[in-house]
Amino acid sequence: MLNVGVIGTGMIGQDHIRRMTRVLAGVRVAAVADVDASLAARIADRAGARAAPDGEQVIADPQVDAVLVCSWGPTHEQYVLAAIAAGKPVFCEKPLATTQQACLRVVDAEVRHGARLVQVGYMRRYDAAYRALKQVVDAGDIGAPLMMHCAHRNPRVPAFYEPQSAITDTAVHEIDMVRWMFDDEIVAARVLVPRRSRNGGDLQDPLLLLLETGGGVLVDVEISVNVRYGYDIRGEILGENGTAALAERGLVTVRRSGALAAPVPVDWRERFLAAYDVELQEWIDALAADGAPAGPSAWDGYAAAVVSDAGVAALRTGERVAVRMAERPRLYHRPAPQARPVNDSREVPA
Repeated sequence: MLNVGVIGTGMIGQDHIRRMTRVLAGVRVAAVADVDASLAARIADRAGARAAPDGEQVIADPQVDAVLVCSWGPTHEQYVLAAIAAGKPVFCEKPLATTQQACLRVVDAEVRHGARLVQVGYMRRYDAAYRALKQVVDAGDIGAPLMMHCAHRNPRVPAFYEPQSAITDTAVHEIDMVRWMFDDEIVAARVLVPRRSRNGGDLQDPLLLLLETGGGVLVDVEISVNVRYGYDIRGEILGENGTAALAERGLVTVRRSGALAAPVPVDWRERFLAAYDVELQEWIDALAADGAPAGPSAWDGYAAAVVSDAGVAALRTGERVAVRMAERPRLYHRPAPQARPVNDSREVPA
């Protein structure tokens, strides 16, 4: 049984605690902490866990085997570094840290430790539809991939959402997904600005993010965060010999009276509920089997931060911005895991 300490009991923290106590196997919530001590106490009581005074004490708790960081983004670096120093595996919700320099400090600490401890919460890699799409690409069924068209649409965003959030909080999921999908680094970014939607107020919305991979695949990402009608995630890959696209998996499609209709998820939790379940279960299973995580690494968190920064610079300047990353440490040179077979039986917007 893996005893997990949870730092942060906001929306995603509470959802992960529910997941670990009601859905997943081989795991127990042992300790909980939050800046709101009364909230942490209530959540801990419901989970049968201990309420700790702060995140550091969760990490230091001898009854905690691994740590789940779900706190405010600017605190991620300190907690992940503390977990590495304690030699404990740590699952960190995105971002790994709020700057690429901070991400590199995490990478350096893990390299000095000598083995992987960190996994970053990029759940697209665990979604059945994305895994099926990667299987098609890896098998060469459509020939060499040439382009990918993506859309990331939210019905609305909160008032504190900032212009750069479209890149750093929203499109960052596509950034990580693209690196994983094509087993390649992103080498440049550009942002195009169309006519502004009246639904976005003073926010420049939508945006078109253009990414170039080292292998020559071009990816466009439509970022629309005030579309009102629902949460809509799309992806289609053009290959030399065909195309492959995300399907509306798990949704009922109705054909009637000369029309085609299907429900649209209301938010990211509904669309990726199963992916979050698979993500954490595979983390738990990997720690039980090998003592180390196998999912998105600290290096992946760093790479996403670097590409996000390039995207923000492209948004500000209107220019093509090259992506320049540090040399990848040997620790992260292991071949990327292949997409697993799909089992058909079974704080800001994401």
